[in-house]
Amino acid sequence: MTSLVSGANRVALSGDLGPFVANMTSVALEEGLELVALDLTAPSPAIPNKLSLLFSIPCVDVQGYWSPSTVRDRRLRSDWMSGSHSHATSSAPVVSLYSGGGENRLTLALSDALNPAQVRAQIVEETGCFQCGAVLFEKVAAPICRYSVTLRIDRRAKPFYKVLDDVRAWWEESAKYAPAPVPEIARRPMYSTWYSFHQLLAPETIEAQCRLAKQIGCDAVIVDDGWQTDNNERGYAYCGDWEVFEGKIPDMRAHVARVHEIGLKYILWYSVPFIGVHSKAWARFEDKLLLPLQNPGNFAVLDPRYPEAREYLIDMYERAVRDWDLDGFKLDFVDSFVSNPQPPVHPEQVDTLSVPVAVDRLLSSVIARLSKLKPDICIEFRQSYIGPLMRKFGNMFRSGDCPADAVQNRVNIIDVRLLAGNTATHADMIMWHNEEPVESAALQLLNVLFAVPQISVMLDQVPAEHVKMLRFWLDFWIKYRGVLLDAPIEPTSPEMLYPSVSAEANQTRIAVDYGAGIVRGRGLSEGSYFHNMIVVNAKRTPGVYVENIPFDESHVAMFDCMGNVVRNGLASFDFKGPDVKLEIPPSGLAIITA
Repeated sequence: MTSLVSGANRVALSGDLGPFVANMTSVALEEGLELVALDLTAPSPAIPNKLSLLFSIPCVDVQGYWSPSTVRDRRLRSDWMSGSHSHATSSAPVVSLYSGGGENRLTLALSDALNPAQVRAQIVEETGCFQCGAVLFEKVAAPICRYSVTLRIDRRAKPFYKVLDDVRAWWEESAKYAPAPVPEIARRPMYSTWYSFHQLLAPETIEAQCRLAKQIGCDAVIVDDGWQTDNNERGYAYCGDWEVFEGKIPDMRAHVARVHEIGLKYILWYSVPFIGVHSKAWARFEDKLLLPLQNPGNFAVLDPRYPEAREYLIDMYERAVRDWDLDGFKLDFVDSFVSNPQPPVHPEQVDTLSVPVAVDRLLSSVIARLSKLKPDICIEFRQSYIGPLMRKFGNMFRSGDCPADAVQNRVNIIDVRLLAGNTATHADMIMWHNEEPVESAALQLLNVLFAVPQISVMLDQVPAEHVKMLRFWLDFWIKYRGVLLDAPIEPTSPEMLYPSVSAEANQTRIAVDYGAGIVRGRGLSEGSYFHNMIVVNAKRTPGVYVENIPFDESHVAMFDCMGNVVRNGLASFDFKGPDVKLEIPPSGLAIITA
């Protein structure tokens, strides 16, 4: 066992170093911001034992816990609970503790987003303090001679979302996490076939929906699972060959060409790692699997440590672009490339024993080779594979699946946006029942205003007022995309699932009330100044209070959820006075112009 201590936070290294020699250093970048670096070296390749980098801080003015994978569970973690786990294709190595006012109390991040790690900030009952830090090499790793990692400790009293954006920028400083370029189409509304069609695909009906989607503002279609099989049971037993089932789509290239003529780009779904027992590829790869057969025992995960397996996948994607003129890929289930595999059956045929390294090689080659065929290729990844490493390979990060759950969609997209930088954050496909009141249907879209919308309802089957609502709000989203998608966001109270979110740019401030009942009339940035303030009432009850409207004599235009004008005229506000209540209809908005 070893025990080294470094830095102002007294970070201690503990664990069995085995043949490795450890060196720890620290540097204070500014008051409250410290980097602790650990270097391990061994005379010959060896598998490292579990090591911990831990320190303690008192639990003072901490009311919430954030990590990329908390979903709705924002409770403080106890030391007998697991920390936040991440690896190359799952989550990101960062956690944050914050005050009731949303101010950072501690944010921890690791520089290594490739290998499995656990980042911890957990309360110890006996002391009332948080045990904080990181656990390395919990899972069996490949033999190495050297390993370096930096623990970033941020205790500055800044808004938690600004500190998380600082972590994002810190990761981006490393060339190994340089984000992929984001094509313009990745930042435009899209139509998805998943919730509306599931696997029951036909080119005529897809193209019919594309025509309607284009009319309401969509510029791409994502054709999901089902194009490759006549089996409609949602399983993966037929994955692996990725040949079009001609009983559904007789001529894929002609179908894609017709969608292009409508004016939409075409993105196609693939389940990257899955290979099914009913595929032709099964006989070729059944002894090159990362994991054994998965429940219900009819598909498995391909082992990317084999160059043959990687080349097989990459070649399929290249052929799909060349043969069908695709514009992008929805690459699904890459988090199934787990880091604790069974040993390779043919060790002489692998070029690395590390699954994370193999995945990095696979996805690096995918984006590089597809970009040569189409420089503006779109690659979508789904939560939870949204970490800094994944930004190298994908330019669209989508919320995890949450059908019809507007609140969960909101929570997901805000969590993704806090670390995504300029990578296009996408909502999960929005859907609702045709009998929904239009104000309720609108909430599906209003909860994802700060992400790229994906629509997944049959547009010729929902009521006309639903289509009118969609057209109004998508027009609004497109007009104000520079604020909603590009400006830094100000989300409040993660522990209450972000009851209000604001952003401002281009002399416009947009504040959305998701249940707080009140929104800020001024931003937190110094010198915040704007001519227009837009207040969105994203709830089913009327009225939103605005805290300190920043101008007095103003023009107010108020709309319901379908864009019907309910007020249009001058109004006077005492901008130094108390909060003002705007009687905005449910799922409506007000535009206040100085």
